[in-house]
Amino acid sequence: HVQLVESGGGSVQAGGSLRLSCAASGDTSVSDCVAWFRQAPGEEREGVAQIYTDGGVTNYADSVKGRFTISQDNNKNTVYLLMKDLEPGDTAMYYCAARPARNMGWVFNPSTYNYWGQGTQVTVS
Repeated sequence: HVQLVESGGGSVQAGGSLRLSCAASGDTSVSDCVAWFRQAPGEEREGVAQIYTDGGVTNYADSVKGRFTISQDNNKNTVYLLMKDLEPGDTAMYYCAARPARNMGWVFNPSTYNYWGQGTQVTVS
């Protein structure tokens, strides 16, 4: 079993930055594909960034390319999402999710992820 705990959300003005953290504990050998999703009220959950922790390959949604950066600290079993040039459209609950890297399927399909954090709110005004 894997536990994921997000932190770092908050309220910022447009153009500002935030860094989200996702700390993993438990059997991290089955959580070597980690992604950040977000969900605004009334909207579907949307994947924004993903990283394979063994190797560091990353993927981004077009809507955040050039503004968001996903990274990891393997010593701390933590994945980060640095968000710059934030826009009101980035307002959402942000979730960290993990699955084994061997799982097939699009990395931004939320139904393919086994483990989820509780979410952290990001509000951009």
